[in-house]
Amino acid sequence: TIDIADDRVTEITAHAKGTQYYFPDVHSVIDIGGQDSKAIVISNKTGNVVDFQMNDKCAAGTGRFLEVMAHALEVPIDQFGALALRSNKSASISSTCTVFAESEVISLFARGASKEEIASGIHRSIARRVAGMSKRIGVGPKLVFCGGVALNPAVKKYLEDELGYEVEIPEFPQLTGAIGAALIAEANNSH
Repeated sequence: TIDIADDRVTEITAHAKGTQYYFPDVHSVIDIGGQDSKAIVISNKTGNVVDFQMNDKCAAGTGRFLEVMAHALEVPIDQFGALALRSNKSASISSTCTVFAESEVISLFARGASKEEIASGIHRSIARRVAGMSKRIGVGPKLVFCGGVALNPAVKKYLEDELGYEVEIPEFPQLTGAIGAALIAEANNSH
């Protein structure tokens, strides 16, 4: 049998450990996945999680939100970020609920806003929401952006705009939590 098979580790701890594997001097983590977004502050001295905040109650600010909005605009999800970056102007997306935002997007398009402007507004909306949540717990420079949404160039750029500094992205940002969990299991197994 495998002694560690039933051990548990929180998603927050796994993400912190996974980002430290890629970036040993990391101070903060933002993870935006398909179902939730989270911000994590890590101690410079111990490497332990100091604070975190999650948005897991609503799809707004997640990969699912981007998928729904891309579908509403009939744009493939893998091209959505590039489309947003082609615009010099962002349409204002004020709804924080996915259902209402989808209606708002359709309405903006019907009133003549371009797909690029709407896509830019959607991406800025996510960046603003996640940056606001992150600032409340004290994230700072030496920030790693992970989760599948980190592969979207517009979210990265607009997140950097909102935070006022550059963010790092691991080679495989969607695997950061899994790598962290594996590293924790390895460390626990060696004791």
